[in-house]
Amino acid sequence: MKIVLASHNPGKMKEMSAILAAFGVELVLQSDLGMHIEVEETGTTFRENALLKAQAVMKATRMPAISDDSGLMVDALNGAPGVYSARYGGPGLDDPGRVRLLLENMRGQMPRTCRFVSVITCCFPNGDVLSARGECEGTVAFTPMGEGGFGYDPVFFVPPLKKTFAQLTAEEKNAISHRGKALEAFQVKLREYLEKS
Repeated sequence: MKIVLASHNPGKMKEMSAILAAFGVELVLQSDLGMHIEVEETGTTFRENALLKAQAVMKATRMPAISDDSGLMVDALNGAPGVYSARYGGPGLDDPGRVRLLLENMRGQMPRTCRFVSVITCCFPNGDVLSARGECEGTVAFTPMGEGGFGYDPVFFVPPLKKTFAQLTAEEKNAISHRGKALEAFQVKLREYLEKS
């Protein structure tokens, strides 16, 4: 089955392709279909934003479209950056800039508990929608560590593993990550959906 990814993020493409390929899903980028759709994320929840993106790409391509809306929720910052994780600090910042801003805002803050949240939503041309959520608990590291991953991975510390997401291999990260858990729940729903249709 071929599904269009409603994202331009190469990190997400790599992670999601690796996980979904095991379930017979071929993920294609919008750009592979000659599309470049920018969807304004006006939702106030991860689910609302994931739905907005998947619907827009499904309508444009007339193919099933999958979207992931995810972010980091820090307890000491009242859940921020949350749905604004990719836009934290404004449009002038890149991933390392957002990480620096987060660490500045966390200076002197306790506890440092946080979680990564991911909501996966898939919209089908017939109007059907499948959605799944995954979470991974961690703490905000005091300094970035590791070269892997993307986004806030260098400061998302997983206490049981004594490593940040950026220090894990792709396989280790996918096994415990918010996106891995959401995709696992999603593939169960997708299998049931395909068996019924």
